[in-house]
Amino acid sequence: CVCVCVCASVRGSDGTALLRGPPSCDEHPAIQRSAGPPHRTTRSDGSVVSTFDLPKTMLLEFSPLGRVLATWQLYSKSQGDLQGEANLQLWDLQSGQLLKALYQKKTEAWCPSWSDDESIAVRSVNNELHFFENNDFNTIANKLHMQKVSDFVLSPGAQPSKVAVYVPGSKGAPSFVRLYQYPLFGGPTAALANKSFFKADRVSMLWNKKASALLVTASTEVDKTGASYYGEQTLHYLAVNGESAVVQLPKNGPIYDVAWSPNAAEFCVVYGFMPAKATIFNMKCDPVFDFGTGPRNAVYYSPQGHILVLAGFGNLRGQMEVWDVKKYKQVSKPQAPDSTHFSWCPDGEHVVTATCSPRLRVSNGYKIWHYTGTVLRRQDAGELWEVRWQSFPDGCFPERPVRYQAAPGELGSTQAPPTQAYRPPALRHLPATASSKLYFLHKLLFSNKEFNGKIHIRCLMLQLIEVVSLGNGCWRLGYLRWSGLHFLQT
Repeated sequence: CVCVCVCASVRGSDGTALLRGPPSCDEHPAIQRSAGPPHRTTRSDGSVVSTFDLPKTMLLEFSPLGRVLATWQLYSKSQGDLQGEANLQLWDLQSGQLLKALYQKKTEAWCPSWSDDESIAVRSVNNELHFFENNDFNTIANKLHMQKVSDFVLSPGAQPSKVAVYVPGSKGAPSFVRLYQYPLFGGPTAALANKSFFKADRVSMLWNKKASALLVTASTEVDKTGASYYGEQTLHYLAVNGESAVVQLPKNGPIYDVAWSPNAAEFCVVYGFMPAKATIFNMKCDPVFDFGTGPRNAVYYSPQGHILVLAGFGNLRGQMEVWDVKKYKQVSKPQAPDSTHFSWCPDGEHVVTATCSPRLRVSNGYKIWHYTGTVLRRQDAGELWEVRWQSFPDGCFPERPVRYQAAPGELGSTQAPPTQAYRPPALRHLPATASSKLYFLHKLLFSNKEFNGKIHIRCLMLQLIEVVSLGNGCWRLGYLRWSGLHFLQT
């Protein structure tokens, strides 16, 4: 696969545009910025593939090989029409013909899931999983029926495909996740693996790239121990050979993020009360490397798996730690404040961070970076809705040696500023060069050689106080109480 550059699409209130690069990252001249509703599909060279008149479309998704376009609009029905309009439409991209129109009232799991080769597609319909083959949506090839199926995940990789299903507990029965191989669904022993747990109001399931194992993050809405306002989480490991285990995390607190390495042999977990820990585990759920603690709540492997980014987005300051996974050595530490989106470029050399609406309606825009911390393009926007890289098959971009020197760029790098020492609000108006010494109160009671006057003590409790030189032989003494910082005359 020969690739010249990777394109990125940008969609916002001022239209949809296509970017070339990196490293150039300029707008593609063959595609004019469009401010109207999405109505056509184009190739990266600007040629039109198909045109659709779909003014009500709100969501769209391509199948993995780009053969089918799925579009979704709000479900509606007119007076006298009891059934309503089929609002999920599947289109053949080459011919522009409608393959199938289906009913999908909710946006949750609205789009069918395809296997990587598009030989299988699956969607959930009334507690059943309906399987279709070779994009023939007029015929249901197989069904998997289980009571109250709440979620499912189709495996990536080569055939045979596997599917993980989650059924929440009810009437005292535990919740469970089961793994099946398509199309072997019949019989009590058909499941490849089964894991039951009582503490699960919802789960998130993540296959590794080889579809040999699954990670399940089980969450409850309420933490009965009272340790957290946000419920509690546990991480479970299931293998297709029937093995299962609970991943033991050495620090208490929430599980923020989990990611499989593309080598499918290890995974990284970000967890624990802030500052959060990050640890890499192997397939035996044993810790391999601990990154220590930091302000982070997300983890992202590069497509080649040689670089790992630990980031703190959302209510954190946007600090990113870039690590060489093979040497466990930090490469850079850039900062992208207010970011709501992060994604790796398929080349494994660049990333994009963005602040998008409606998650955050101020300071919208995006930055394209080299992983060494250099900003290659910065673009502000009135309202930015989405930024996406062009997708490529695996193997198009080989792994390159990790570099530690910052890549060249006109915009330079954005490294995190060094942490400043805390200064109480009442002392921030003083010069930063004022000398400061910390003492314990009991030492001052027995030794006051540095002061000519008498020290008046309001409270004889053992506590930390601060003595600041104001110059000209004058000193200021402060001590910290629950009611704030109080000053004593010396």
